[in-house]
Amino acid sequence: MISTTRYDDYDVLARIYNEDWASGIFQETLPVLEKLLLPDLSKGVHILDLCCGTGHLAQQLLKQGYKITGIDGSEQMLHYARENAPEAKLILGDARFFDLPATFDVVVSTTGSLNYVMKLEELEHVFNNVYNALTNNGIFLCHFFSEEEYRSNWNGKVSGDVKDDYAWSTKNIYNSESKLGQIYLTVFSLVEQTWQRLDKVISESCYTKEEIISALETAGFSEISIYDACCDLEILPTPGSTYFICHKRLYI
Repeated sequence: MISTTRYDDYDVLARIYNEDWASGIFQETLPVLEKLLLPDLSKGVHILDLCCGTGHLAQQLLKQGYKITGIDGSEQMLHYARENAPEAKLILGDARFFDLPATFDVVVSTTGSLNYVMKLEELEHVFNNVYNALTNNGIFLCHFFSEEEYRSNWNGKVSGDVKDDYAWSTKNIYNSESKLGQIYLTVFSLVEQTWQRLDKVISESCYTKEEIISALETAGFSEISIYDACCDLEILPTPGSTYFICHKRLYI
């Protein structure tokens, strides 16, 4: 059964994502799009940035002349997105349940956002929603972390940062039997001269390429291609960051 709970767990990540993670993440994302997608697009096409986060990608695409709509389940992520990409249309909504008319030429979902969709059944719903939002001949590009990535970088790796009014740390753990990645997050915030602590565990699912392809085909997508950002695109030094690009074709 599909839950209708909005993915608002990631509100706590919004400031970290905006201030510490986004710049590094998009050193990969934009070069990938420039290789796989953007050369084939005319300026002014309508792109839906699914799970748009803090709007950094939307900002870059707007600068290149595209019309951008972003959707995200975190109000705090969208708070930053409104600052970073003020010309984008931004929608608060869950990728599993959004219902938009078929007006988008392209849908993109990057930075492993769909790994946060915990059940294959829910991922199939996401793909159905994307398919319905695309125009005929529309393109869908989505990014997933594969098991190679989880095994390499989710082995107890710890990261963090300290600011005058804010501090955070994460520890990433991957269970190869359950195919579950977990981020153990601790945040300290200075509120009215008092430090407050928040602990949270955020989970991700590792899907196989076969599961993703099957779900895309079930939704109606065709011409599915797969690219690894290391092995195929030579953008990253290690494998495991995987991009799927496919099409909506209606033959009438």
